[in-house]
Amino acid sequence: MRDLLPPEVAVAVAGGDDWDGQLLPAERACLGERAVERRRRDFTAGRVCARRALARLGVPAVAVPAAPDRSPVWPPGVVGTITHTPGYCAAAAARADEIRSVGMDAERHRELNPGVRRLVGLPEEWDDCARLPDTAPWPVVLFSAKETVYKVWHPVVGTWLDFHDARVELDPDSGLFTARISPARLDAAPVPDPPATVTGRFAVDADVVRTAAILLPR
Repeated sequence: MRDLLPPEVAVAVAGGDDWDGQLLPAERACLGERAVERRRRDFTAGRVCARRALARLGVPAVAVPAAPDRSPVWPPGVVGTITHTPGYCAAAAARADEIRSVGMDAERHRELNPGVRRLVGLPEEWDDCARLPDTAPWPVVLFSAKETVYKVWHPVVGTWLDFHDARVELDPDSGLFTARISPARLDAAPVPDPPATVTGRFAVDADVVRTAAILLPR
């Protein structure tokens, strides 16, 4: 993820030992005793990466528990994000006076079934994907970009953002995506000046799609 985010954002990507790392008590309490093995390993790697990213900001090791909606709870003065997909996990953190919000997502290459496609994309977005050169799994890029947009939106606005609430355009030449939030969702936002546009970057590796975006302070 380092190549997709500015230097103000500290990034940590999981290595082989991180999936079996140590959780702090507050983190273990969020995970619970009934978590399946994959969930436990993903959660652990995410928290290990989160503390490594915090350390790169000079923040002492602290727990990064989960809110009721499973989003990570960062220490005061810090914004951050965690993503994991089978075999890949990363975390990013930044100081809140430098970055207003940060989001990122990683997805394995795969086919999206018709039900998922209807859930994720607007008809015009699928038309756009069909016109792009056959050089990447564009439906997965679109899906990942929308996940990243939600992760940027939610900490700032505090409300849900449906997949169809963001109209995403992909630019294969620049590796940029632009998401425009629907006017209805902006009008319903409970905070002043909600982000109307989110611009981020994407990368397509051999088997993983990665996306990331930030919002700068007002």
